[in-house]
Amino acid sequence: MVQGECITMKNKNFWRNLIIFFSVIGPGIITANVDNDAGGITTYSVAGAHFGYSLIWSFIPIIITLVIIQEMCSRMAVVTGKGLADLIREEFGVKITFYAMVILMLSNLFNTISEFAGIAASAELFGISKYILVPLCAIFVWWLIVKGTYKSVEKIFLVACLFYLSYIFSGFISKPSWKEVAQSSLRPALHFNKAYLFMLIGVIGTTIAPWMQFYQQSSVVEKGIKIENYKYARWDVIIGAFVVNIIAIFIVVVCASTLFKNGIRIETAKDAALCLKPLAGDYCFYLFAFGLLNASVFSACILPLSTAYSVCEGMGWEVGVNKRLREAPQFYTLYTSIIILGAAIILLPGVKLIPIMLISQATNGILLPFVLIFMLLLINNKRLMGNFTNSRIYNILTIIVIIAMIGLSVFLFFASFAGGG
Repeated sequence: MVQGECITMKNKNFWRNLIIFFSVIGPGIITANVDNDAGGITTYSVAGAHFGYSLIWSFIPIIITLVIIQEMCSRMAVVTGKGLADLIREEFGVKITFYAMVILMLSNLFNTISEFAGIAASAELFGISKYILVPLCAIFVWWLIVKGTYKSVEKIFLVACLFYLSYIFSGFISKPSWKEVAQSSLRPALHFNKAYLFMLIGVIGTTIAPWMQFYQQSSVVEKGIKIENYKYARWDVIIGAFVVNIIAIFIVVVCASTLFKNGIRIETAKDAALCLKPLAGDYCFYLFAFGLLNASVFSACILPLSTAYSVCEGMGWEVGVNKRLREAPQFYTLYTSIIILGAAIILLPGVKLIPIMLISQATNGILLPFVLIFMLLLINNKRLMGNFTNSRIYNILTIIVIIAMIGLSVFLFFASFAGGG
C-alpha cells in the first residue's frame, strides 16, 4: 500500500513539474531562436557552402557560451524583477544608459532592415513582389504586438520556433554523410588562412548580440516568473541554446552536402535556396525558402520589441506588451517607428544591404563588451542578487567568455571595415 502511494505521489509530482515547466518556458527558447535570423542563416549558408563541414565543431563552445550569458539574464530578471536596461540605469546612471540605448537603437534598426531584406528575398524566391509581401509582413508584425497580450504573443512566437524544423527536414533531404558530420563535430579542424578564420569568427559572432540580453531579461520580467520556479527557467535557456545551434548545424549541413560538394559559392541565403533547387530538389528548396521567410518575419517582430523594451526601461518609461497604447505611448511609438523605417528603407530602389549589415555588426561590437561587463558587475552585487550571485567557477567561466567576446568584437569591428571578408 505504501509503495503504491509513493508511486502515485511520484506521478503527481512529475505531472506537476511538467505543467510548471511548460508554463515557464518561452523567453529562453524564443530569444535563442531569433538568433537564426536572415543574417544568421546567410552566415551559416555561406559557411557550409565555402568550408563544408569543417566549422561544425565550433557550435559546441557556442552552446556553452550562449547558456552562460543568457542564464545570467534570466537569473537577474527572476531575482530583481527588473529588466537589464532598468538595472543599468539604477546602478550606473542615466548618462551611461542613454549612450548605450542610442547605440542599441541604431544597431537594432539596421538589424531590422536586414530582416525585411530577408522577407524581400523570400518574396522573390516564391515569385511574389517585395512591394506586396514586405508591407503585408510589416502590418502583421505591428498588429501582432499592438493588439496582443504577452501570453498570446508568446504562444505565436513559440509556434514560429517550430517552423525552424524546416531546416532539419531539408537537412535530411539533402542526404549528407552523417559520419563526416559526426567527425567534424568532435574534431576541430582549424585552418589558419584568412578566409577560414574570418568565417569562424563570423559564425561565433552571430551567436551573441546585445539585444538578446535586453530582450530575454525584459520578457522574463513581463512573464512574471517567480524565484521558486527558476530551475525551469534555467532549462528554458539550456533548451533554447541547444535548439538554435542544432538548427544552425543543419543549415551548414544542407549547404555543405550540396553546394560545397559541387563547388558552388554563394553570398546570401537567397543564393543558397536557388542553388539547392537543382541539387536537392523542389522540396529542399521550398523548405529552405520558407525557413528564411519564417525567420525574417519572426525576427522583425522581436528586434523592434527588444529595442522598445530596452530604451523605455532605460529612460524609465512604461513598457510591456500587456499595456495598452495609452498606457505606454513611448513603448508603442518606438516599436512602430522601427518597423516603418525598417520596411520603408528596404523598399527603396537600389538600397545596398552590405553597408547596413557592416554598420549593424560594428555597433554590436561596440556595445556588447560593455553590456557583458555591466552584467557581470550586476550579477555579483549582493545587494541586488542576495544568495543568487555567481559562484567563483561561474565567474571564471564568465570572465573567459567576456574576454573572448571582447576580442571577437574588436576583431570584427576592424576586420569589417578593412576588407576582412
